[in-house]
Amino acid sequence: MLILVMGVAGSGKTLIGSMLAESLGWIFADADLFHSAANIEKMAAGVPLTDADREPWLSAMREAIAAWTKSGENAVLACSALKQSYRDRLASGIQSRIVYLKGDPQLILNRLSLRRDHFMKPGMLSSQLADLEEPANAILVDIANTPAQIVAEIRRHIGITL
Repeated sequence: MLILVMGVAGSGKTLIGSMLAESLGWIFADADLFHSAANIEKMAAGVPLTDADREPWLSAMREAIAAWTKSGENAVLACSALKQSYRDRLASGIQSRIVYLKGDPQLILNRLSLRRDHFMKPGMLSSQLADLEEPANAILVDIANTPAQIVAEIRRHIGITL
């Protein structure tokens, strides 16, 4: 099974995804690790990625998901997955659940402004919000809650409680 933890930059995907995976004893992967150096440089310069830029990134993640599935491993993937077509591609043909970390844009902007040494800068939030296609069939979680509360809520929704 794949749990795709999605949302805009600053929504807490990496923290929540890693905590969720650890609590389940599953593999955790962060989509940032699948980006090319060119994409990271582009985002660090404040330039939004295009669909063409994202193509190799999506392909690399899909390959990893296929490998996990083939080996029978469950995984949590933290990925912006802003567009429905991205989510469809990543989760196609496998058992999966989408978790959408949603929050007030000002809260997210505040979080981004506190980050140090990350390529995604606060100025990029507006382009992510513009690209975001909110999922219709996802576990919707309010990011204003504590990380522990968010993980517990996700586990309740997927039917795995502590």
